Amino acid sequence: MATTHKAADKALMAHLLRRAGFGATFQELEAYCAQGYAATVEELLHPQRHPDIEEDLLERYYTDWRESRNIEGALTETVYRMNANAASRPLQEKLTLFWHGVFATGLAKVLHEKTMLNQIEMLRTHGLGNFRELLVRLSKDPAMIFWLDNNFNHKGAPNENWGRELLELFTMGVGMDGQPNYSEDDVKEVARAFSGWTIDDDNVASIPFGKIPWRFRYLPEDHDDGEKTVLGHTGRFNGEDVIDLICLQPATARFVARHLYNFFVADEPQVPAWQNTPPRDPAAIAMLEQAYFDSHYDIRAMLRVLFNSQFFQAEGVRFARVKSPAEVVVGTLHLLGDFKFPKRGIFETALGCRFMGQDLLNPPSVEGWHTGKEWIDSGSMVERVNFVADRVTDLTQPGVRAMVDTLLARGKLLPPDAVVDGCLELMGQLRLKATTRQPIVEQIRGGGPVRTDTPQHLQAAQETVLRAMRMIGSTREYQFA
Repeated sequence: MATTHKAADKALMAHLLRRAGFGATFQELEAYCAQGYAATVEELLHPQRHPDIEEDLLERYYTDWRESRNIEGALTETVYRMNANAASRPLQEKLTLFWHGVFATGLAKVLHEKTMLNQIEMLRTHGLGNFRELLVRLSKDPAMIFWLDNNFNHKGAPNENWGRELLELFTMGVGMDGQPNYSEDDVKEVARAFSGWTIDDDNVASIPFGKIPWRFRYLPEDHDDGEKTVLGHTGRFNGEDVIDLICLQPATARFVARHLYNFFVADEPQVPAWQNTPPRDPAAIAMLEQAYFDSHYDIRAMLRVLFNSQFFQAEGVRFARVKSPAEVVVGTLHLLGDFKFPKRGIFETALGCRFMGQDLLNPPSVEGWHTGKEWIDSGSMVERVNFVADRVTDLTQPGVRAMVDTLLARGKLLPPDAVVDGCLELMGQLRLKATTRQPIVEQIRGGGPVRTDTPQHLQAAQETVLRAMRMIGSTREYQFA
């Protein structure tokens, strides 16, 4: 019974680390299980307890990182940081990816890599904090201001782009329970409230010094200080006043709760459908909404409720989410122990996200990436399978070496079932359908006994384990978290 209980603990812990991070190695799972589930949740929720990556190493090995004057440097830093922190600060990196998808901003228009990276760093630093404060910082973020044209939002000549997306895609959504959440007049009034919120965009200064990061600038003479009516309230509102009104709305609590559920628990319909499509689990969303208001909009508090809930820990939601391309790439690199230290090849590896359909730092629109099954088509599936299969058989990778050695140390004669189940366990407590698992077992059985009692047998056994890992990494199930 003790072994069964321990296996159940590991399976739950692996589920937590797949969702709150990018998966975990078998050694990490052992350590987390030793400290317990509740303590692990608290550790994940407080990334500051662990050191961040050593940025001087990035500067030494990626000389263009500090200024990031091109996409190579920006993408390299983004994926390297996710992977290097996947063991020490997994939730912080995972939540940064989450907010990047919600507050989607893209290089296709911004065309300023360092300014984009500054936005990502802002999301990383403040993404676990207060939602109201995060929105204020987002409203002052130069990349977002330029992306949604608020630098063209002037007193007497409002530009509604930022005001509309703030309501529609960033905080409330078009509607809830079949009813609209705001009106066109609200959009116009919100735009007026944010007039004068602009940026210093001195592109002339890019020559000869390179691209200088943009900065937020408030022009009081360009701000419409007149009376406005927003969401049923009237006053001489500015942008922060509007954010206060937005955060008070039940629709905002529902919007944030559904986003967190979709990202951390199970795939939901896309955001445009939420007005007329009820949540998959209304009780779960209600719990998260309550946590939003009880904590005065604190994201850490909402996630504490989520990770400790029965709806998150339930068997039915495990492996119920399609991994995003970034989760496939970073999760696989972390499993293998690759690129934990700067070296050549990270940019080419990071491009795997783009080839699978997630061009980091460059989402397709302000709506962000469509998630769930929309991540998968025939072309992206080929990229996913090839990315994993080409790497899990590399014995020079420390993670691969550790998994193979650990499995083969379990006995001098290993049955085919034990080889496959051992690989599933060591690759992160993975789970296969019987119709997927059995053909892999038969393939292993067809190769003869898996023995380790002589050097020749040990060499053959290593090849057999690597073949099993390749087949597991090529399955449909590997693409789910």
